[in-house]
Amino acid sequence: MTTINELTVFFGWCSVINMVFLVFAGLSISLFKGFIINVHSKILSIPPSELPILYFKYLANYKVVILIFNLTPYIALKLMG
Repeated sequence: MTTINELTVFFGWCSVINMVFLVFAGLSISLFKGFIINVHSKILSIPPSELPILYFKYLANYKVVILIFNLTPYIALKLMG
């Protein structure tokens, strides 16, 4: 059986790992914007002018998912333990 402490550690590491992915994605999009837009435009047949908006929506949605499914349970478990 899993203890509250083990779940707290699990959600803590999930939060850290997902935040690292979020920062990495944000930095990649910022630093290599031209290259990434060019590649995604060709692969997905999306006009290059629409991609920055899609990137912003992706990062915003990913951040919300991290907050809801990783950080919130972590904080709740910390308060319980």
